[in-house]
Amino acid sequence: MKSESRLLIGAMAMLAFAASALVVIPYVQVANVEPTPGMKPYTSTELRGREHYISNGCLYCHSQQPRAASMAPDAKRGWGRASVAGDYAFDTPHLLGTMRTGPDLLNIGARQPSVQWHLGHLYQPRAYVPGSVMPSYPYLFVIKDQAEPGDVVVQLPEGNAPAGKVVVATPEAQELVSYLLSLDRTHPVREQER
Repeated sequence: MKSESRLLIGAMAMLAFAASALVVIPYVQVANVEPTPGMKPYTSTELRGREHYISNGCLYCHSQQPRAASMAPDAKRGWGRASVAGDYAFDTPHLLGTMRTGPDLLNIGARQPSVQWHLGHLYQPRAYVPGSVMPSYPYLFVIKDQAEPGDVVVQLPEGNAPAGKVVVATPEAQELVSYLLSLDRTHPVREQER
């Protein structure tokens, strides 16, 4: 009975140590992180776009965490500086991602600031990036004979639009693009954050 008690106490002590090292200490380190200077909270449109980003599974193929030069060639790829904790101050939940089937998107708003490019890329990715494995999202668009007042018509490269029709972005597509354009973490970081 004595050895069973020691085993139980030892197991509980190891569990407490592991929880402290892996959960409590990191939480204390980043609990009060200030946003990177120049960052603003998401607008309501960007937050709705973020929900579309999640629901369409974009986070399964795209990360949002450029790594330091010592870990990966992300800066050489043009993905921007290595991310810091303050870059995620307004993100709940965090969408860091684990796969890189597609490029890192943390700075896509700075690398590709064109609304039309993003809309067209969502409608037909291979028209913009030959050989892309990204699926198209045609349900985010409406095909019409002609545009109506207030419609956002997608300007597609020649040969990619339905003949005699126009492709119109839905509000969901526009919100998703607003979120993507908000992903601009090119602000300089404080020295202590590096």
